[in-house]
Amino acid sequence: MNDPLGDMLTRIRNAQMRGKSTVITPASKLRAWVLDVLVDEGYIRGYEKVTDEKGHPALEISLKYHDGTPVIRELKRVSKPGRRVYMGVKDLPQVRQGLGVSIVSTPKGVMSDAAARSANVGGEVLCTVF
Repeated sequence: MNDPLGDMLTRIRNAQMRGKSTVITPASKLRAWVLDVLVDEGYIRGYEKVTDEKGHPALEISLKYHDGTPVIRELKRVSKPGRRVYMGVKDLPQVRQGLGVSIVSTPKGVMSDAAARSANVGGEVLCTVF
């Protein structure tokens, strides 16, 4: 697998299209940090660490719905393994005029674009959520 974070985002998109309540993805620190931001921003209910049937660590993500429609309308990967996207604090994108969130990997950790602006740090823009 070349892009583990992209794989997790695709699993979330696919599970929401099917109306699933949970989705399981292999565990990694970066995936957990991105999920922490999604929980803090209210896009998913939460996640917990589990082991899959082969005994490997995995993350079980509880998806969030409002009146039967997914809370996450759009989930896009910005920085890909073939083309990394780095931005300074002044260049961080606002998703849908501030209604959405950009998830940024900074020297101070993985955080939302608003938190990165308040901490005055830039970094790699991992994905956008609306």
